[in-house]
Amino acid sequence: MAAFRYSFQKIVDLKSSEKTQAEWILSAAVGALAVEEQSLEQLHMSKREWEIKLIEASQTAVSLMELQVMQQYLDHLVTCIQNKMTDVLQAKKKVEHRRGLLTEKMKDEKVWLKAKDHAFDRFRSALQVKEQNELDEMATVRFMISTP
Repeated sequence: MAAFRYSFQKIVDLKSSEKTQAEWILSAAVGALAVEEQSLEQLHMSKREWEIKLIEASQTAVSLMELQVMQQYLDHLVTCIQNKMTDVLQAKKKVEHRRGLLTEKMKDEKVWLKAKDHAFDRFRSALQVKEQNELDEMATVRFMISTP
């Protein structure tokens, strides 16, 4: 019995490799998004802490200069939060873009795998026809030998 050899196997392997690479790239983008979101959450927590400190300081005898410095720092944190939100949105867009690329790579790989399966089915059918013909030939030869 002859072994099945797909003539486009290297392309199938390449498509599989491209899909794996796209998965890694998506994974890296998701990791970067998680880092950005964590950083944003830390900025929000810091802002809440400084708001509480400012409220507590305003209720006690603290100089106006210290209150202004605290308020300026809070304003700086708000700016940092806005910038970080922009970074998070960009990271989300990157994740969606990478997800789209992965989807394309998966579809491409699936097309080639399906073509390989069809080629294998054709090979198997041809092999079955060949085997059946050989069996028919053997039956004919036996029949011819047994009849005088």
